[in-house]
Amino acid sequence: MPAKSKAQQKVAGAALSAKRGETPKSELKGASKQMVESMSEKQLEEFASTKRKGKPQHVSK
Repeated sequence: MPAKSKAQQKVAGAALSAKRGETPKSELKGASKQMVESMSEKQLEEFASTKRKGKPQHVSK
């Protein structure tokens, strides 16, 4: 499932970095902290690799 916004893609990238051990998990905040716990590395890669062109900054609920 691709990211729906630029913000979601950035959060997934931060969570993926922590999942791989490149960034300490203690540096994560909010949604990225939840994503690293609940999603697999493959799912995070799909979110983080989404093209950003044409995506809104945030998605309204």
